[in-house]
Amino acid sequence: MVNSLLQSIPIDYFIYLSTLLFCIGVTGVLVRRNAIIILGCVELMLNSVNLLLAAFSAYKGDADGQILVFFIMVVAAAEVAVGLAIITMLYRNTRSVDVSLFNRLKG
Repeated sequence: MVNSLLQSIPIDYFIYLSTLLFCIGVTGVLVRRNAIIILGCVELMLNSVNLLLAAFSAYKGDADGQILVFFIMVVAAAEVAVGLAIITMLYRNTRSVDVSLFNRLKG
Protein backbone atom coordinates (compact mmCIF):
# COMPACT_ATOMS: atom_id res chain seq x y z
CA MET A 1 0.00 0.00 0.00
CA VAL A 2 2.66 2.53 1.06
CA ASN A 3 5.11 1.38 -1.61
CA SER A 4 2.47 1.74 -4.31
CA LEU A 5 1.66 5.22 -3.02
CA LEU A 6 5.34 6.20 -3.04
CA GLN A 7 5.85 4.64 -6.45
CA SER A 8 2.99 6.71 -7.87
CA ILE A 9 5.05 9.85 -7.20
CA PRO A 10 7.93 10.34 -9.64
CA ILE A 11 11.37 9.77 -8.10
CA ASP A 12 12.47 13.15 -9.42
CA TYR A 13 10.24 14.88 -6.90
CA PHE A 14 11.96 13.07 -4.04
CA ILE A 15 15.35 13.97 -5.44
CA TYR A 16 14.44 17.66 -5.80
CA LEU A 17 12.93 17.84 -2.31
CA SER A 18 15.87 16.05 -0.76
CA THR A 19 18.33 18.30 -2.55
CA LEU A 20 16.43 21.39 -1.42
CA LEU A 21 16.35 20.23 2.20
CA PHE A 22 20.05 19.35 2.11
CA CYS A 23 20.97 22.75 0.65
CA ILE A 24 18.91 24.53 3.31
CA GLY A 25 20.74 22.51 5.96
CA VAL A 26 24.17 23.29 4.52
CA THR A 27 23.30 26.97 4.29
CA GLY A 28 22.14 26.97 7.89
CA VAL A 29 25.34 25.33 9.09
CA LEU A 30 27.53 27.75 7.17
CA VAL A 31 25.64 30.97 7.91
CA ARG A 32 24.22 30.66 11.43
CA ARG A 33 26.22 31.10 14.61
CA ASN A 34 23.72 29.66 17.10
CA ALA A 35 24.83 26.15 18.02
CA ILE A 36 21.29 24.85 18.53
CA ILE A 37 20.23 26.03 15.09
CA ILE A 38 23.34 24.44 13.61
CA LEU A 39 22.38 21.12 15.21
CA GLY A 40 18.90 21.49 13.73
CA CYS A 41 20.40 22.12 10.30
CA VAL A 42 22.55 19.01 10.59
CA GLU A 43 19.40 17.07 11.45
CA LEU A 44 17.73 18.55 8.37
CA MET A 45 20.61 17.32 6.21
CA LEU A 46 20.41 13.84 7.72
CA ASN A 47 16.65 13.72 7.22
CA SER A 48 17.02 14.73 3.58
CA VAL A 49 19.35 11.78 3.08
CA ASN A 50 16.86 9.56 4.91
CA LEU A 51 14.07 10.71 2.62
CA LEU A 52 16.09 9.87 -0.44
CA LEU A 53 17.14 6.48 0.91
CA ALA A 54 13.53 5.60 1.79
CA ALA A 55 12.32 6.73 -1.63
CA PHE A 56 14.90 4.68 -3.49
CA SER A 57 14.21 1.73 -1.21
CA ALA A 58 10.50 1.93 -2.00
CA TYR A 59 11.16 2.17 -5.71
CA LYS A 60 13.60 -0.72 -5.67
CA GLY A 61 11.30 -2.82 -3.51
CA ASP A 62 13.80 -3.96 -0.89
CA ALA A 63 14.38 -2.94 2.70
CA ASP A 64 18.11 -2.19 2.55
CA GLY A 65 17.58 1.56 2.34
CA GLN A 66 15.10 1.53 5.18
CA ILE A 67 17.56 -0.34 7.42
CA LEU A 68 20.20 2.25 6.58
CA VAL A 69 17.69 4.98 7.48
CA PHE A 70 17.29 3.35 10.88
CA PHE A 71 21.07 3.42 11.47
CA ILE A 72 21.24 7.06 10.38
CA MET A 73 18.49 7.91 12.85
CA VAL A 74 20.44 6.19 15.65
CA VAL A 75 23.60 8.10 14.76
CA ALA A 76 21.60 11.35 14.59
CA ALA A 77 20.16 10.72 18.06
CA ALA A 78 23.64 10.10 19.46
CA GLU A 79 24.95 13.20 17.70
CA VAL A 80 22.21 15.33 19.22
CA ALA A 81 22.85 13.93 22.71
CA VAL A 82 26.57 14.70 22.54
CA GLY A 83 26.01 18.04 20.83
CA LEU A 84 23.47 19.22 23.37
CA ALA A 85 25.79 18.18 26.21
CA ILE A 86 28.59 20.25 24.68
CA ILE A 87 26.25 23.19 24.13
CA THR A 88 25.01 22.94 27.71
CA MET A 89 28.56 23.09 29.04
CA LEU A 90 29.35 26.00 26.71
CA TYR A 91 26.26 27.83 27.94
CA ARG A 92 27.13 27.24 31.58
CA ASN A 93 30.56 28.74 31.09
CA THR A 94 29.77 31.61 28.74
CA ARG A 95 25.97 32.24 29.00
CA SER A 96 25.83 32.10 25.21
CA VAL A 97 25.43 29.45 22.51
CA ASP A 98 27.41 31.36 19.87
CA VAL A 99 29.79 28.95 18.14
CA SER A 100 32.42 31.65 17.68
CA LEU A 101 33.09 31.27 21.40
CA PHE A 102 34.58 27.85 20.73
CA ASN A 103 37.82 29.68 19.91
CA ARG A 104 38.31 29.99 23.65
CA LEU A 105 38.59 26.20 23.93
CA LYS A 106 42.03 26.20 22.36
CA GLY A 107 44.52 24.68 24.76
